[in-house]
Amino acid sequence: MDFLEKLLSEKNIHLNEIQRHQFQLYYEMLIEWNKKMNLTAITQPKEVIIKHFFDSLTPCFYFSVQKAQTLCDVGSGAGFPGIPMKILFPTLRLTIVDSLQKRLTFLQAVVEKLGLNYVTLCHDRAETFARKSGIRENFDLVTARAVAKLAVLSEYCLPLVHLGGMFVALKGSNAEDEVQQAENAIKQLGGQISRVVSLDLPDNNGKRFLVRIDKISSTAKKYPRKPGIPMKDPL
Repeated sequence: MDFLEKLLSEKNIHLNEIQRHQFQLYYEMLIEWNKKMNLTAITQPKEVIIKHFFDSLTPCFYFSVQKAQTLCDVGSGAGFPGIPMKILFPTLRLTIVDSLQKRLTFLQAVVEKLGLNYVTLCHDRAETFARKSGIRENFDLVTARAVAKLAVLSEYCLPLVHLGGMFVALKGSNAEDEVQQAENAIKQLGGQISRVVSLDLPDNNGKRFLVRIDKISSTAKKYPRKPGIPMKDPL
């Protein structure tokens, strides 16, 4: 974890002993559980730190994530970016939604082992989750990482963001094309792109983009559409 601390200190973020220990436990559990189920193809310590932990925290370098009280991480997989952000901001109320129960079983074990409070794990599809009472337009911040193209992601995620909140998509190198293709969808869903950040991961580990979309009007009730439709027929 010395390497992670070094990378974060360069961004003026400093881990305490509890957070350092939590990241260490998280890494150990990721590797151990990965032997039993397919959680990640990235297992080398340095790569996990850069491509999972550091990458998950990049929104914190550019946006006021610390002001958010509630975060919904859609399609979290092995917990990225939700769990690293929760470790960094312990008072954050985190909701993770994923369609695969075995991943949620892993995340439940992580939450318990790391002693994380105010974490809710939901086994659901994004399209049905966003229609639930008390869920829809209820989050300060919504994140998604490597789940789908931006037009599809926006239909999954913007219905969850309350007015004045934001959706941050963590994207790979094709983000610029995706942003152009998603502009109409984002507008229909009540969002507005406020910033696109281009960054390079440390040690030449690739280019990333962060797309911040602010919620400026309520999402029409017909969105998200039924499961499978956003992916088959993007807005």
